[in-house]
Amino acid sequence: MTIVTRSALPVSPLLAALRGQSQSRRQWLAAAGGAAAAAWWAPAAAQFRVEVTGVGVPQIPFAIAPFRTPGGLPQDVAAIVAADLVRSGQLRQVPSNAAGLDESSRPDPATWRGQGADALVVGSVQRLADGRYDVRFRLWDVVRAADLGGLSYPVRAADLRLAAHRIADYVYEKLTGERGVFSTRIAYVSSQGERHQLWVADADGENAQPALTSREPVISPAWSPDGAQLAYVSFESRKPVIYVHDIASGRRRLLASFRGSNSAPAWSPDGRRLYATLTLAGSSQIYALDVEGGAPQRITQTGGIDTEPAFAPDGKTVYFVSDRGGSPQIYRMAPDGRDVARVTFEGNYNISPAVSPDGRHLAFIARVGDAYRLRLMDLTSGTVTTLTDTNADESPSFAPNGRLIVYATRVQGRESLMTTTLDGRIKARLAAAGAVREPDWGPFLA
Repeated sequence: MTIVTRSALPVSPLLAALRGQSQSRRQWLAAAGGAAAAAWWAPAAAQFRVEVTGVGVPQIPFAIAPFRTPGGLPQDVAAIVAADLVRSGQLRQVPSNAAGLDESSRPDPATWRGQGADALVVGSVQRLADGRYDVRFRLWDVVRAADLGGLSYPVRAADLRLAAHRIADYVYEKLTGERGVFSTRIAYVSSQGERHQLWVADADGENAQPALTSREPVISPAWSPDGAQLAYVSFESRKPVIYVHDIASGRRRLLASFRGSNSAPAWSPDGRRLYATLTLAGSSQIYALDVEGGAPQRITQTGGIDTEPAFAPDGKTVYFVSDRGGSPQIYRMAPDGRDVARVTFEGNYNISPAVSPDGRHLAFIARVGDAYRLRLMDLTSGTVTTLTDTNADESPSFAPNGRLIVYATRVQGRESLMTTTLDGRIKARLAAAGAVREPDWGPFLA
């Protein structure tokens, strides 16, 4: 098994393959066919702290009063709601020290308008006789003195965070008109020595649960469109093979263990197929795999490296990375491999395409000098914007409402997951005590 590393930063096999750092084309091709990940480190129960930077415009100012709660509550529901809303980049929190308000209160709109708020969230948490907690809230439009409604969530103590995320979803949608993503999930990978893990966490990075622990590297997690399964690449067979993992049951099945390398899985929007990079013909090419099994269907037909497929949400276009023009660039094609067209032209290194849920934007990683930075392309105009000033970005993935992008990078010497708004103004670091890699943002759940 080949180990590919950089002196400054452990990198994923794909990045190591495509960066071509002083490598010959032959070395680059070999790396793309079967390189393993360098060692990463993360604690067994990583917990994240949100650090938000930047100022976005416009932002809706809101206040949230401390929820009325019993003593010893394991989660601060109001604080979780506030952090979610601020991290969205669309809302700005107005400080509030008001006490004694809950969902049954009728606040004085003028008081809150005087504090600069357009909206107010109030609520309570009550302990039920069966040991659960009843989480209640109400949202007020203090500009129009209008009650925007509220809900009640009876939950176990372990689900208090989920209740808070659902409150944030409700508030966000009422104030912006768009669906919130705070109760969705992200997947990512980490390693500590010979302990390699696939994690599923809340969208804010908290409440991380290991979906898989292995003695061999696990890379490239990809959510199914219904959020019930994760495809990923494992090196348990001493070569990269693709598994599909059921989140609820923990059961998994081997989908691709063909001759050579099996990597870079990407789901079709209907969930019936996975596109993946296989080396059946010698070089890395893109193949279609039926989720129910069967022989792979070759999609690309070049002698070089074609990898990292990514479907557009309508299923009519597949973006991918190829060196067919002499350097790694992003191309698009029809799902059957026809109508290939180059998409990126600026610079000599552009990889890791991710398409926004509305099909309007393409996020990708570009080499800018010696740095690897997250960029965003408007697919209608072709305009490209650099969203970051960090030097080791990788693995962008859109939130299901298309308003945020999660990616991995290195911040202050530490590997981290970050989210950014599409204008790059608001960034939040999901900071763990160690390295976390290759995030993928899951879909909305029914």
